[in-house]
Amino acid sequence: MRAIEELMQEHRVIEVVLTGLERMAQRAKEDGQVNQGRAAKALETLRHFADKCHHAKEERNLFQLMAERGVPREGGPLGVMLHEHEQGRQHVETMARVLAGASRGDTEALRVFAQHARSYARLLRQHIGKEDNILYPMAEQVLTAEDDERLVKAFEAIEREEMGEGAHEKYRRWAHESARHRG
Repeated sequence: MRAIEELMQEHRVIEVVLTGLERMAQRAKEDGQVNQGRAAKALETLRHFADKCHHAKEERNLFQLMAERGVPREGGPLGVMLHEHEQGRQHVETMARVLAGASRGDTEALRVFAQHARSYARLLRQHIGKEDNILYPMAEQVLTAEDDERLVKAFEAIEREEMGEGAHEKYRRWAHESARHRG
């Protein structure tokens, strides 16, 4: 299914950002430093690419369609994914809140930034594994070819109307740039 393939490709980009974030957490712990510019770009990528784009595609389109096809929204895999999306948002907001202090070397801000960066990366890596290996195969079992076309069009609309022209590519580029740096 094209829609599922697109979501999995986006997971690969998110994983690259997570690698950069883990490096930032390590540097914050070891050297007491966070590069504010790189960290801000990583957080923006997570907010916009991972959440506003990728998670929106899942929450508003894929999960809704799966629920229409009989996959329970509460208490099942969809409920778990929605809960984890919310946990991830909280980690990103906490990192953003302490970033200025961490970049100035504030010890407590550095500790909080590193802790939430590691926790977020761990959460998202596990989350992606569940989606790639459990939820998406489940979707491929319950969705039709017509559903796939509907999803592809809905995904395109999110990218066009909410992300804007070229945003997807910008965040992919930023993800790979962040992964090249040590922190």
